[in-house]
Amino acid sequence: MSVTVDDLNHLLQSHAFTHRYGFRVVAAGDGTCEMLVPYIPEHDRPGGVVSGHVYMHAADVAFWLAVKTRLGLAEEYVTSNMTTAFLGSARGHEFTCHARVIKTGRRLIYGEAECRAGGKPLTHHTLTYVSAG
Repeated sequence: MSVTVDDLNHLLQSHAFTHRYGFRVVAAGDGTCEMLVPYIPEHDRPGGVVSGHVYMHAADVAFWLAVKTRLGLAEEYVTSNMTTAFLGSARGHEFTCHARVIKTGRRLIYGEAECRAGGKPLTHHTLTYVSAG
């Protein structure tokens, strides 16, 4: 099974919950996905800091796509748990989010994601997905 960057970008464009953020997959492999998260001023908190929900949404979507690279586009899994550590903040610029699957079980998938800008970590996330079927 081979899921391409183009396949994942098409998937991002076909859903309102991902399309409106402007995410773009820049790399993908077996159980991994790296996305570019563009800067959108309406996502700023007061003071010009990118809101935490943007990092969390990016991590959830990047992990969702990383799972797709491992299990295929047709399989449906949903977030069961996500833990987030905020390590820094972006102000007025894009950042990347990289996710990877660590363990795939019969019903649960466990992994992590990290958002970075300029080589510095912004957030670290651990995620668990459960089969939607």
